[in-house]
Amino acid sequence: MNYLFQEIKEKNKTRIELRFTICVSGAAGGETVEISDDEAEALGGEIAKRGNILNTGANVRLPKAAAKGAKEAGGMSVGFSPASSLREHLRKYRLPYEYYDFLNFTGLEYVGRDLYLVQSSDAVITVGGRFGSLHEFTSALEAGKPCGVLIGSGGTADLIPQLMDLLEPPEKSLVVYDSDPNKLIEKIEKILRKEYDDIRDQYALKDQFWYSKKQKNKG
Repeated sequence: MNYLFQEIKEKNKTRIELRFTICVSGAAGGETVEISDDEAEALGGEIAKRGNILNTGANVRLPKAAAKGAKEAGGMSVGFSPASSLREHLRKYRLPYEYYDFLNFTGLEYVGRDLYLVQSSDAVITVGGRFGSLHEFTSALEAGKPCGVLIGSGGTADLIPQLMDLLEPPEKSLVVYDSDPNKLIEKIEKILRKEYDDIRDQYALKDQFWYSKKQKNKG
């Protein structure tokens, strides 16, 4: 199965669509987990329904809720762990494994894990959150990644608009807001499709690539 591209057949032609890896960033504890659990699950489900892949921090509460939403919608979720092995993941960090199709054991502890997670995602969506989510958001923006913010989910997410006004980041146009998980995913996908249009079109003409052509046996 090709996790980057999907071929959608429409009547007599095939349309090439990219599958994006979208990170849902949220708190593992605190007040926002009580009000944003359903929203995080809805985000994961919507990402999956649209054929994309969910990335999260392989943590409890909001990241786990997003993974649950993706799994129950028939999608794929990847959890990024601060641990270097399953033993560490379960016994040292006491983190969950449910709902994840794949666990990436980064061995980078939490700070390094956050950066690796962001760099491995096409976009980052913040729901609720505390300092860890703020770190992932600022890292994503500095890396030029599109960032979605679920307004009304509390914590970091509801502070970001004010921070954008105060700090005047150079990539401010990459940040989109909405209080509806479905509409927020739509806005993120719109940015990503525009950004990757050339790659999609190039893949549609894949016969041009050297590895797609039959090689003559030169002995």
